[in-house]
This record gives sequence, structure tokens and C-alpha cells, in this order.
Amino acid sequence: MFLLVCLLLIIYILIFYKSRRYLHMLQQNLYNENNRYLKWLFKNNNTFIELDIFLVLLSLVGLILMLDNISVIFNIILIIMIVLSIVVLIHYNNIINKSQNKKPFVVTARIKRLIFTTFIINIIPLIIFIFNHNSTNMIWIILTIISLLVYLNPLIILIAMFINHPVERLVYHYYKSKAMNKLNSMNNLKVIGITGSYGKTSSKNILSEILNVKYNALPTPKNLNTYNGLIMTINNHLDKFNDIFIAEMGAYVRGEIKGLCKLVKPKYGILTKIGTAHLESFGSVENIVKAKFELIESLPKDGIGVLNKDDKKQREYKLKNNVKIIWISIDEDSDYKATNIKCSSSGTSFDVIRKKDKKVFSFKTKLLGRHNVYNLLAGIALGDALGVSMEELIGVVKTIKPVEHRLELKRLNNFYMIDDAYNSNPDGAKSALDVLSMMDGIKIVVTPGIIELGSKEYEYNKEFGQNISGVADYAVLIGEKQTEPIKDGLIESGFDKDKIIVFNDVRDAYTFIQKIVSENKKDVYALFENDLPDTYSEGGV
Repeated sequence: MFLLVCLLLIIYILIFYKSRRYLHMLQQNLYNENNRYLKWLFKNNNTFIELDIFLVLLSLVGLILMLDNISVIFNIILIIMIVLSIVVLIHYNNIINKSQNKKPFVVTARIKRLIFTTFIINIIPLIIFIFNHNSTNMIWIILTIISLLVYLNPLIILIAMFINHPVERLVYHYYKSKAMNKLNSMNNLKVIGITGSYGKTSSKNILSEILNVKYNALPTPKNLNTYNGLIMTINNHLDKFNDIFIAEMGAYVRGEIKGLCKLVKPKYGILTKIGTAHLESFGSVENIVKAKFELIESLPKDGIGVLNKDDKKQREYKLKNNVKIIWISIDEDSDYKATNIKCSSSGTSFDVIRKKDKKVFSFKTKLLGRHNVYNLLAGIALGDALGVSMEELIGVVKTIKPVEHRLELKRLNNFYMIDDAYNSNPDGAKSALDVLSMMDGIKIVVTPGIIELGSKEYEYNKEFGQNISGVADYAVLIGEKQTEPIKDGLIESGFDKDKIIVFNDVRDAYTFIQKIVSENKKDVYALFENDLPDTYSEGGV
């Protein structure tokens, strides 16, 4: 009995560790929105080929032996199961301690409710055991069930989420009504929506800096761009002193942005650029375009939409409403056009031609890259329309700091790191490589590739490899399996195979970079493109 109690104690500690791990993954995958968590589970096949499956097999062996009244090796099986459980427990403890997550695990009220429900599910067999521990056969039946709970833990969490669904809907509708009532009470509040395939967060932060010269503007924090994120921001941060609310709007399927617009009712909108991000969930580029334009087509007649004329998808789209449009560009003729763009390790300088009076204004910024010029142009155009003077705009653009993990140049020990760690897309990756190409020194690209591109994933990642070959001196690929398309693109372009380095852990890349630094007298610039969260790690789960 002592060995059995020890085994049960260790197994339930193991269940706790696994639950924490997979609750974190569920949270990172937006609580299985659009089946993101399920897709991750099936993509990471080793989730279902782990050591803990042997716990199930051993308990089944024990059950069979007990049914045949063979009890000689009862204690031996228990000892083996205890040792195996400890090994699995150490495995999960190491994973949790070594995980590099862009978003830490946050024990929110929703997570607490999920913890409670999973606890109830997992504790039921133990309660049955307490009242039936005198039957040897029942002990092994319960032990088999508990072992199955360990193995199926990722799916148990999904079951708990399904059980909690009615409660979560009630909670959601309560806070949604509270947010809508708050917005309806603020009659003078100007609401600005920002969406696009990428550049939303950067554009939002730039616009916030610009408008706060004249107004009290509140942007959604970080990348809180979902229904829950907007509701949380409104309820917890928006107050009567705010003149402007800037709402970043993200989407994975059509109709989501339209729903967000119904919630916050924007009068102004910025569409950054339309690319192929989340092509897998949207299904087609056409669906992406229609989804992004839901913001502009939700604006009232007296509102203003800011569009990018260099983006062919925006230029050729037929709007279904008569909202006023301000066009920005670098290449095409537009209302606000950037010219004379120069980029260096210290930042970017450019001129803006305002079409209505043909005046030229010179800007300098710490931000890097052509795409940031577009983000600045959008902020300048809307800021000008809302009464911020050009002199004020020139001054504030000089002070804007890069958004964390978005082409953020920083000195790290003895090399320069260009941190572009947030989820990438084909166009964004090209922009990052353009920035790297302008640096004077040894150039290294560290990347696990671009994800969520559906059937186009191989094609785009191979093209990414081809683009890397024209810029980088070394290509450090993270994850042997998922970076095969990049490697194919590099080799096809004639890139030196000896300078293609493959690791399964991004931390090994830092060691490699230090080695390159020690062997060379030149500056070393390392672009970290798309540092995937743990949900895409090939190092085991």
C-alpha cells in the first residue's frame, strides 16, 4: 500500500506539471480560437508519443495480471511505474524551466476556472479509489484510468474548456455589456481602428505618440487586438479624461473585424498593408482582403480611412461605402508621399510631400525599415487631419522608440541584434532583410521560418531562403524539420552549405554568434526573424 500511495502522489504531481504546461499552450493559442490549440497538438506529434504512455501500458499489464490472479510482480510493476513517473516529472519540470516564451503564463480568472474544472476531472478516479481500495482489481482499474488521465492531459484540458463554455459565455457577455455602456456614455470620444496583415501594433504605437501631442489618446496595450482584449482595455483603462481610443484589430477569419467595429464603433481607420499572414485560417488572399476592409467599410460617412496606395490590393479594391480616404505612399502619387528615404544603424530619414499644398517636410526617426516609413506616414496623415501641426509631427517622430521585438536594434554583449521576433510574414521578412542589408558588417539571419501560411507555407519559406541568400553571410535555422524549405531555397540559390547552421534550440544560436564575433574584427549584425513561441518548438513538449 505504501508504494501505491507514493505512486499516486507522484502521478498527481505529474498531472499538475502537465496541466500547467498545456494550459500555457492553450493560452498562447487563444483558447483554441479557430482550433489553434488542436492544430498545435496534432502538429507536435511527440505530444502523443511520450514516456507517460508507458505508465498506461504498465498499468494495463498490472490489470491483466491481477485479473489472472498473478500477483507475484505486483510490487515490481509499482516500483517501475514510480521510477518512470519521476523521470517524466523531471522531463516536464525541465521543459517549464527552460521554456523561452514570448508570452508568460498568466493565471487569469479564466485560467483559475479551468484549473478548478481539470482538478475535478482528475480527482474523480482518486475518490473512487479511496472508497474501493480493498479490491485489488479495482485498484488496477483506477490506476489505469489515472495513467490515461496523465497521457490524455492535453485533451482533458480541452474537455474542461468545453464544460466551462456556458460560464465563459456569461462572463464574456457581462463584460461586453459593461464595455459598450462605458463607450456609449463617452459622447466626445474619438475611436480609431487599426488593422492589416502586419504592422498593426507598430502603427498603433506611432499614432498614439503622435496624437498625444495634442490629445489624451489611449491605445490598446501590447497586442490586445481581440474581442476580449478590447473589452478588457475599455473596462480597465479607458476613462473620462481620454479624448481618443486607438483600437488595434486582429482577425483570423472573415467577420471578426466587423464584429470588433460593432463593439467600438470607430470613426477613423488605418489599414496598414495586406499580406498573407494567417492564410491558413482565412483560406484565401481574397478573404484576407475582404476581412481587412471590414474596418474601412464600417466607418461612418463623416469618418476618415487611411489607405496605402503602394499596396495593389488596397489600390484596386472597390469600396462599398463613401467614407473619405487619405492615401499614403512611397512609390505611387498620393496625398502624403515619402521620398528621399535613407536608412542606417542610427535610424531613418525621409521627406514627406503633402499633395494639397505641395509642401515638403523633412523627418528623422529612430525606427528602421521602409515598412516603418509607411506606419509613420499613416500616423502623420491622420495626425495632420486631426489638427496636429507639421512642426509638432516632426518633433514627435524624432522621439518615437521602436516597438519591442519589431525590428528593434540593440547592442547585445558584443554584437548588434535586430530583434524582429514577433510572428513574421513573407512581406515583413523581406523588410527585415532589407534593413539587415543596409548594415555594414557580418550579417547573420536566425529564424525558424514563417508559419500559418497553409498550403503556401513551403513556397513562401523557400522564397524566404532565396532572399536570405542575397543578404546574409550565415543562415542559422531553428528546427531541422520546419526549416527544410528555407534550406532548400538557400541551397538552390547557391548559398554556401557550410554557412547554413541548424539548431533545435534558439539558445544555441547565441553561442554560435559569439563564436563568429570572436573570430572576426568586423561588427556582427544578427537578425532574429520570427522567434516562434514554445508552441512551435521542435525540442519536445
